[in-house]
Formats: sequence, C-alpha cells, structure tokens
Amino acid sequence: MDKIIMTGMEFYGFHGMAPQERETGQRFLVDAELFLDLKKAGMLDSPEDTVDYASVAQVIKSVLEGSPCKLIESVAEKVAIAILEIFPVREVMIRVKKPHAPLPMEFASMAVEIRRSKHA
Repeated sequence: MDKIIMTGMEFYGFHGMAPQERETGQRFLVDAELFLDLKKAGMLDSPEDTVDYASVAQVIKSVLEGSPCKLIESVAEKVAIAILEIFPVREVMIRVKKPHAPLPMEFASMAVEIRRSKHA
C-alpha cells in the first residue's frame, strides 16, 4: 500500500492530566501516514487522485488546537477518526509527541502511536 508521510507538524494545545498543562498549554508534534493507492495520481499527475496535504494538516490542527483531552491517546484517536471520515484513505498511522511532558527526568519526548483503518 502506498502512503503519504507528514512528519514534524507542530501545534500548541492544552492536553494533559496536570493542571498546568491544561492552563498554560504546550507544544505537540504530530506525524501522520495516510495509506491509499497513489498509482493513478502518479501516472496521470492528477491532484484529484491523491489527498490535499494542506487540508489534512488543517484537520490535524483543528484537533490539536481544539478541545483539551486528558490523554494524548485521545488526541491521536480523534485525529485518526477525523482523517478517515473526511479523506479517501484506507488507513492512517498517527503519532502524537509531547516533548515537554511534566516528568522529573530528561527525555526527548513522550509519544503515542496508533494505526486505524476504515471499516469495509
């Protein structure tokens, strides 16, 4: 299966369990992989046979910058559902990274990755 890969999208949101996360917010990084057949788009150079990346990014932004969730698992799930409902993709992989989670240690990021498919 072909895929479109979108990595390192950065958003500011208010997701988290800690009160300070929900009050002051923080930066989130999102990666998305959209699985679909890209052969026709590639052979015919036809934009209507693929997915508009800017539109996908806007959907992701609306979730990340929208209503707060306690868990990044919920954020990822909302993103996956929205993409599957709106765009002609068969499957998505969504990774949400939280580089500044309030933990008492050094780390690059905490993250969750989910993979969801359209039901036939």
